Amino acid sequence: MSHKIDLKEKLGLFQEHWTPKIVGDFNDCEVRVAKFKGPFLWHSHEETDELFLVIDGHLVLEFRDCVEHLDPGEFIVIPKGVEHRTNSPEECSVMILAKAETRNTGAHETELTAKNLERL
Repeated sequence: MSHKIDLKEKLGLFQEHWTPKIVGDFNDCEVRVAKFKGPFLWHSHEETDELFLVIDGHLVLEFRDCVEHLDPGEFIVIPKGVEHRTNSPEECSVMILAKAETRNTGAHETELTAKNLERL
């Protein structure tokens, strides 16, 4: 059965940065929420696109050839294989759409790699 999801309510259930949480499923994708602050690591996703929708704050997305600034209500689709990183000076809350097996650090295995994502 379908039911509505309050993204701000879900974001209020955790405080930590760089730990995406699953809030829904869409075909073979997961709907995730996360909080970002500061620089993440450069990475890409070779097999899938990734969508970021800003809920609160200001998201800075860096690419090797440009920088995009997103405010609440704005989103961006990062095509597969495009190297990127987030680097938001203040806390930013986002919704992410990605294939279920997509790791937040791409092919990199670091202390920032989110494993066994919690479902809220």
